[in-house]
Amino acid sequence: MNSFLKNTAARILHGPMNLKDVRVILPNRRAGLFFTKYLGQLATEPVWMPEVYTVEEMFYELAQKRPADNLTLIFELYKVYQSLGGPKDGFERFYFWGEMILKDFNDLDQFMVDAKRLFTNLREQKMLESDWSFLSEQQIALIKEFWQSFERRERQHQERFIQFWELLNPLYEGFKSSLEVSGLAYTGMIYRQVAEDLEKLPAPDKHHVFVGFNAFTVAEEKLIKHFIKAFGAEIHWDVDAYYIADKNQEAGLFFREYMKDSILGPTFPEPLPARISRNGLEVTTYTVPLKINQANSVGSILETSGEQGNWDETVVILPDEQLLFPLLNVLPERVESVNVTMGYPVKSTPVYAFLEAVLELQRYSRVEDGKLYFYHKPVKELMGTPYLMEENPGFVKETVARLNSTNQVYVAQETLMEGGGLFKLVFRQLSPASLIPEMMELIMGLWSRLGEKSMERSYLFQCHKQMNRLKEIFNHEAPQDITLEFFIRTFRNVFREIRLPFEGEPLEGLQIMGVLESRNLDFKRVIVCNMNEGNFPPSASINSMVPSNLRKAFGLPVQEQNDAIYAYTFYRLLHQAEEVHLLYTTASDQGKAGEKSRYIHQLQIELMEKAYGKGEVVVHVPVGLAENKPIVIAKSDEILLELERYTDKARDGKQVAFSPSAINTWLDCRLRFYLKYIAGLEERDEVKEEVDPAIFGNLAHLALEHLYKGFVKRKGRSSIEQSDFGELEKYVFHSVEMAIREQYHLEEDREIKLTGQLTIARDVLQKYLQAVLEIDRKTAPFEIISLEAARKYRASLTINTPSGPRLVALGGIIDRVDLLQQTIRLIDYKSGIDAKEFKDIPSLFDRTDKKRNKAAMQTLFYGLLYQANYPDNTLPLKPAIFNLREIFRDDFNPYLQEKPDRNSKQEVQNYLDYREDYETALRDTLEEIFDPQQAFNQTGDLDKCRTCPYADICAR
Repeated sequence: MNSFLKNTAARILHGPMNLKDVRVILPNRRAGLFFTKYLGQLATEPVWMPEVYTVEEMFYELAQKRPADNLTLIFELYKVYQSLGGPKDGFERFYFWGEMILKDFNDLDQFMVDAKRLFTNLREQKMLESDWSFLSEQQIALIKEFWQSFERRERQHQERFIQFWELLNPLYEGFKSSLEVSGLAYTGMIYRQVAEDLEKLPAPDKHHVFVGFNAFTVAEEKLIKHFIKAFGAEIHWDVDAYYIADKNQEAGLFFREYMKDSILGPTFPEPLPARISRNGLEVTTYTVPLKINQANSVGSILETSGEQGNWDETVVILPDEQLLFPLLNVLPERVESVNVTMGYPVKSTPVYAFLEAVLELQRYSRVEDGKLYFYHKPVKELMGTPYLMEENPGFVKETVARLNSTNQVYVAQETLMEGGGLFKLVFRQLSPASLIPEMMELIMGLWSRLGEKSMERSYLFQCHKQMNRLKEIFNHEAPQDITLEFFIRTFRNVFREIRLPFEGEPLEGLQIMGVLESRNLDFKRVIVCNMNEGNFPPSASINSMVPSNLRKAFGLPVQEQNDAIYAYTFYRLLHQAEEVHLLYTTASDQGKAGEKSRYIHQLQIELMEKAYGKGEVVVHVPVGLAENKPIVIAKSDEILLELERYTDKARDGKQVAFSPSAINTWLDCRLRFYLKYIAGLEERDEVKEEVDPAIFGNLAHLALEHLYKGFVKRKGRSSIEQSDFGELEKYVFHSVEMAIREQYHLEEDREIKLTGQLTIARDVLQKYLQAVLEIDRKTAPFEIISLEAARKYRASLTINTPSGPRLVALGGIIDRVDLLQQTIRLIDYKSGIDAKEFKDIPSLFDRTDKKRNKAAMQTLFYGLLYQANYPDNTLPLKPAIFNLREIFRDDFNPYLQEKPDRNSKQEVQNYLDYREDYETALRDTLEEIFDPQQAFNQTGDLDKCRTCPYADICAR
């Protein structure tokens, strides 16, 4: 196929100059590779190859120097800034401004701007912006009402503001002088130096040919025009009449200006090539739902188009490098070779994510009593990485499970180091002085654990190289006030720019590249992804301290020029193309709407008849719109055998018991019962930093247990008299503290350091305990029979099953059992608001009743358990619920109330009065559980799904 570089190579080859006396200057190295390839193909006999340079390399050679890296330059800039009396804000605060100032200095040198005039205008404009003297007193008063901090922005603020802008010109001059003394330079400084000394340049010993340029900086334009005028250099333009003749086409913006120039104008070809508007170009646009779907669409295009063997004439342009690996994974088998020109960002690799997580770990570490502790979230993130998982999988699993079960918010370093070598490299305290060497040690530790051919090693190599660079810079340049936070931020900034180069044959196979890498290259088949406005062209504005109006006035690049550069990059892809595939997404991404690029709109309007034969293809992604099928699990023989664990037929004597919670779960949702009690699917266990209702309830139970258990132990008696409550009140604080230690697994001798939430919870708990004591004081004397942890009650109930009678085990823990005036109270502490009224016993087991009283069912269950353990008991068993949220009410009554209708209500005095009905209803429920015909199905009440831990399984 014809191509610009091939045609140019032919002209140079057959020209009058000997190739060894020619130097070809191109925009980038990629174009140089293809130029050399075409020259080799065209040569029919051995020839000397010409020198191939980029324009940057030409400037660096003429100046005999190369630019320093940005971090070194910013350190130098900061030194000059401090010497000029800049605000003592520290290097960290200056770094952001330093990046922007350095970029502006680079721009004004490359575009040969009079720096003193620019900064004088900039200072005066900023003074006008900060001057409020033109406002009347009434206007100032109105502004003060709206902006309360207005008065703080008076003279001191204005003077500091103006001082900064006054410093810019001295900073610019001082910075350049400092760099010259140090033998350093930035790119713009080199360009300006060369452009200002053009008359001193000796005649070159080679004929210069400039190929394929579009937008020059002023320094580049001066250099090229000087070489054309003084030394007879040539320039070859890669242009098309399509966008030059039409003054509305932004792609031709620079060329139209160059054609008016007395030196550059005559170098343009006449007539201008008109390839885009020719017949034969076929453009197809694809509307894709999601960004990731573009990879699949490209795979389909490659599968169905083109002949095998000419893949080097096909290019896939990726404005977003995140699509690279998804695309590589779906390339069809018929694509035998691939060359990736674009670099893959190191920040998107797993290794970088791991190293960043190690640094993030440091931000939330703390030292207590000389011991180092790490915050649980970054610890768990690191534990989930493949590097630590592969190092010691058993330790990782055990540690994460222990963190969740013990609710540890901070983890001791010594605990984490027990995992072994890599764990010792990860979980240590880093300081500004030790960060870089210890991170390099960690990188080498990872390196040694990876296979020879692992791609991860390539990532690590790039990381290690950059860390070496940072080490060298910080050792020589870093001020003394650098903090760990700055190191972490610098680490991110440096690695954000690093690209991982891919190895391969650059001139063969399917070409995958970024937008700017495609300059000067021609392909028959062009596939461009991310053709969305904001992606191609990008929407990023110019980040500069110089306002747009001043930039434009002084000839600095503005957004209009950036748009023209990207427009040209797009349209030149069409020069030799025969088929063009443009893909854009309809989904919004990172705040950007899914709007097709302006380039698509332009082509659809301008080339509708000639190129848009196929029009726009809408790519549909199959979506299942059918409702989720109900989940129904039949009772297989294996499940029925599993249920036998709850009966006297349990295998190996490993019998378990149904708790009231299990019965309530069955009545709420049979599928949830199956998942929890048959399949043994544990609910997700996570560290909870906040004191949620569940944790608060646990703390309340534990505190009340410690309060009364401690009293019984101290006094050696279980009876509680009126006179004992003074002493009990003194132990309220201690009991709450004991509860907190037990809940959070804290050692007895370790000082408790409470968070804000836990401090509030502690104070609230003390008030609750005092309220419980006040209620108990009114009913004293009473005798404690058992407390929560002291006794697990067990019972059994005979039911009929298809396999014959079974003795089903029942069990539970009663928070408190006491004897009050010849009545045994079965007390259940509740931290929520649980109703005490119920219609009748059958209503407690009626799953269709949305007001089914679970708490009442549970406390009556305790009556069954107690009576089964003490069958000779003849005393009344009175269920009670201590709702902590209600105990402050004057009319607080803890006892259950049977309310068969609206007009009647009676207090439950004795479980034994309800025993027969209760056991019948419970037996019916248990027989339903063991019924082989009753499958485990989902509840029909979706309100119950809102708090279900298994809701994701049901997709409800």
